[in-house]
Amino acid sequence: MRSYYTYLYNKENLMNTYTYKSKMLAAALMLLFTLSTSSLIMAQDGTPDLEELKKMAPKVYLDCMMCDRDYFRDSITYVNFVRDRKGADIHVLVTFQSTGSGGLEYTFSFIGLEKFEGTEHSLVHVSNPTDTRDDTRRAQVEVMERGIFPFLIGSPICQFIELEFKQKLEPMAVEDPWNSWVFSVNVDGRTNGQSSRSSSSLDSNLSANRITPDMKIRLGLSADFDKSTYKFDDEPDYIDTRSNADFSALVVKSINEHWSVGGWVEAESSTYSNLDLLFSMAPAIEFSFFTYEQSTRKQLRLLYRIGWNHANYTEETIYEKMKETLYNQTLMLIMDVRQPWGNISGSLTGSHYFHDFKKNRLMVNGSISVRLIKGLSLTARGSYEAIRDQLNLPISDYSLEEVLLTRKELQTDYKYSLSLGVRYTFGSVYSNVVNPRFGMPRFRGGGRY
Repeated sequence: MRSYYTYLYNKENLMNTYTYKSKMLAAALMLLFTLSTSSLIMAQDGTPDLEELKKMAPKVYLDCMMCDRDYFRDSITYVNFVRDRKGADIHVLVTFQSTGSGGLEYTFSFIGLEKFEGTEHSLVHVSNPTDTRDDTRRAQVEVMERGIFPFLIGSPICQFIELEFKQKLEPMAVEDPWNSWVFSVNVDGRTNGQSSRSSSSLDSNLSANRITPDMKIRLGLSADFDKSTYKFDDEPDYIDTRSNADFSALVVKSINEHWSVGGWVEAESSTYSNLDLLFSMAPAIEFSFFTYEQSTRKQLRLLYRIGWNHANYTEETIYEKMKETLYNQTLMLIMDVRQPWGNISGSLTGSHYFHDFKKNRLMVNGSISVRLIKGLSLTARGSYEAIRDQLNLPISDYSLEEVLLTRKELQTDYKYSLSLGVRYTFGSVYSNVVNPRFGMPRFRGGGRY
């Protein structure tokens, strides 16, 4: 006989939906086990021996890239946090994706291991862009506590946990004066220097986004300016200036759980790429092999776009062009998998111009992080581009300074990058203790680094 429990928690700026299945007979047996063993775990004065109780509490492995692990360990002291999934009873896998408001949607998947094998449920928390780091971590801990409670029912420590009922807020009709639009303005200035070099930069961007289940609209405008000054002996100062500005607009319409249509409009000006102005439009269509609802755990999408491009160049190109209008097409395959054993992501992109199929580009990139055995993990990242479409290169020669300082885009047939790492951790599996003493940057000699 199965019983279904659904917990719905509503609070301003916090929405968690939690559903799990349990067998009534199994729950009764676990409760009987709790009552029978609790009488055995007593100190000599008859009070509960909490340290002995905690030794019998479930072991939890927190798998989260954007969580304050010390705060979790300090707030949830009635379970045993471990550093490796292989020694855990509960694997808490936290995935995230951006929301239309600029916040993040965190999905907490509670996966039972060992004695809890086959038990799994999930909770969702949505943070707002205005939330502080403390707001986010407090909310995450609340989600964590609710998610691990079902696993504590069969442990003696369960009888020392109190449940608090929070009154459910009734659904209310919401009038949004902004009609789901979210605007953001950012200006960032930096400067640094020393006796032989100084640099300053100014970056600014404006964005307007509207994201609903049926429609996604993203608008962005940005401009960057960088200036660097170099001094060398009695030589005149060398000044390097760069600027870039671009506008982008993306509109996507949802058709169903597997299909979407949309398009891009883009404009760009760049001293590095010899672009006085590049304007392009590209309608596109996408097919998702998995439903979009599964995107936090697995994605496999195929995207096709066909584009119209008009370019005005700053200098005459190697093809003796000051401006031209061209058409191209792009096909992209995107994969992203996040599972308890690790995560894999990658993409394969091919594009070419219609006026000359030899003007093409092929891009491959991917990353993998896998737990091989207890304590041993492998991480690898790599990318490769075969480049045959640099139509924007200037015909003029480059100076040595321009080459060394990468002031301008250089001709190349390929680009690549590769990184590989292996990590092995051994020793105690427990990681409950938080000790912030001397938690400061390292020092070398008399200087800080």
